[in-house]
Formats: sequence, structure tokens, C-alpha cells
Amino acid sequence: MNGVNDPPWLEAPVLDVVGWIVRSHQEAYGAPLLAGVPPDNPRLTAQEVFAADRVVLAHDGGSDPRLIYANAAALRLWGRTWGDMIGLPSRLTAAPAERGERAAALDRARRLEALTGYGGIRVDSAGRRFRIAGARLWTLRDGRGDGRGQAASFSDWWRL
Repeated sequence: MNGVNDPPWLEAPVLDVVGWIVRSHQEAYGAPLLAGVPPDNPRLTAQEVFAADRVVLAHDGGSDPRLIYANAAALRLWGRTWGDMIGLPSRLTAAPAERGERAAALDRARRLEALTGYGGIRVDSAGRRFRIAGARLWTLRDGRGDGRGQAASFSDWWRL
């Protein structure tokens, strides 16, 4: 049930974003983001995506995109709270020297609608670097099919 004490990842606007993430992934890759998650229950879907072992992130479509979603695995990896992560310019998730490569990959994913096998160096909130590998990047679309930004998911990473 929706309530005033819901965590932020279960608030109505976030349920919409998670729906976009899950549907857009299915459309881009022809496979579910997470196996066994029923698409007809937005709240359960949001809980499952938030609790997933794999990192799931999304940013909006602005000129300097800002994060609009980060699951628990992403929050742990970047060492941030929901409040610190959501709204953060997504470029700040990458090490400064890696931002050009990251931007090029995001542009490639935008043109292709989806990209598989992306990797790069990221930086957490304490400045520690880590490498991600095997990431999927895809265009985030709302229920009308309008572009709303991009999403990413990966499970392979290691500290440098």
C-alpha cells in the first residue's frame, strides 16, 4: 500500500521511472531486466529492482543529465544515500579523465537505442576508483514512447 512512510524508491513518480526502466529494457533487448518480476505490479517491480544484486541506474534526458534512479546496489557501490545520488549530474559518477569516453558511449547508445558490453572507470563518493564491465545502456522511454533519458545495468565491477 502506498503510504506516507514509504521509502523514496516506492513513491509514485519513482514507480513510473522503474516501469520505464523495465519496459524499455524489454523493448531494447527482448528480455526482462530481472527474471520472474511480474510487470503488472508496479510496487513489487520497484521493490525487486531496488533489491536486485545488479546495479541499475537511470538519468534524465537533460543537457547535463541528472540521476533519476539508483537501486540499492548502485547506492552501495557509489557510497551514497538515495538523497545524495538522485539529482546528481550523472557525469560525476565517472572519474574526470573518463568522462569523455563515457559521454561517447552514452551518445552511441542513444543513437543505437541500446548498447551491450560497455565498460569504464567510475569513482565513488570518496574518490575511490572502480571499473565496470559488461554494462547495458539503453534509451529510457515512457508509456507513450517518448525518450526520457537513459538507463544502465551491470553486475561486473571491481575496485582499482
